[in-house]
Amino acid sequence: MIDPKDLEHCRDAIREGSYSFHAASKLLPSKVRDPALALYAFCRLADDEVDFGHDKPAAVLALSERLEHAYQGRPRNHPTDRAFTAMIEEFDMPRALPEALLEGLAWDGMERRYATLSDLRGYSARVASAVGAMMCVLMRVRDEQALARACDLGVAMQLTNIARDVGEDARERRLYLPTDWLEEEGIDIDRLFAAPTASPRLKKLTKRLLAEANKLYLKSEPGISRLPVSARPGIFAARHCYDAIGRNLARNGFDNINHRATTTGGHKMRILGLSIVRAGLASVLPESPVIFARPLPETAFLVKAAAHPAPNKDAWSDPLLSVLSQLKAQDHPQPAE
Repeated sequence: MIDPKDLEHCRDAIREGSYSFHAASKLLPSKVRDPALALYAFCRLADDEVDFGHDKPAAVLALSERLEHAYQGRPRNHPTDRAFTAMIEEFDMPRALPEALLEGLAWDGMERRYATLSDLRGYSARVASAVGAMMCVLMRVRDEQALARACDLGVAMQLTNIARDVGEDARERRLYLPTDWLEEEGIDIDRLFAAPTASPRLKKLTKRLLAEANKLYLKSEPGISRLPVSARPGIFAARHCYDAIGRNLARNGFDNINHRATTTGGHKMRILGLSIVRAGLASVLPESPVIFARPLPETAFLVKAAAHPAPNKDAWSDPLLSVLSQLKAQDHPQPAE
């Protein structure tokens, strides 16, 4: 069980750092909400250390050590690490899921760019769908169809975040939009970084990315009906809180350079009410055949890892080990001969 003091620390971290999840978590039952706070606090800590750290490779490598200690049952003496370790032990969390998150953060540390939408979905699978799969584990749900739809929701949320943050990312010389989309529209990356402008072509790409997210929001919904009844309002709330960001962006004419789309407290309260109603309807409406859709190719490995967990290994997976090795070389380059 998570120590109450550690849990309170996690609650404070989420209250300050993840407004959408904090709002949605109010509708989760405590048996899901408490471990979810531990999960999200660790993910928030990991994301912030990579995003805002001065040495991104070093931050990722430090996170890999923290995750290793957590799976050895010897967490770093920090409330977030202790709570995360307790969550791993209580729910037998498959190691492949937080490994996938760490791999995505490693890609951030390497400042990787994504050539195609599929590549971007692969990144989103790691930094967002992995969290969705872990949430299913916290609800004791290992159903492949439910997991596939949870992963759809994770990708949709991440695409929304990317669409919202194009201007902020450009000013930090970060890029997540598929580079082949930029080439099609004749948008030069260096010029975008030097002088971000809400041009019609950039707005077109933003609209296109949100359209991809909207498809996945709709595709994800039947999976919520496979979750415990008490957890459905909270997941509907998370889905609608993120979707509202995209809708706000659309109302601003898809301008993500001069405006940062947000939702107000009043809007969140309306979303919570809507989510309760939708959760009730999900209990009585017939199941949509969309529930049986195949997982995205980019998220299939997460579905398999959560549905059929292998014993937690003592060593990192080969893909993650390869990325960590690259980061170590980047963080400690060999002197020229």
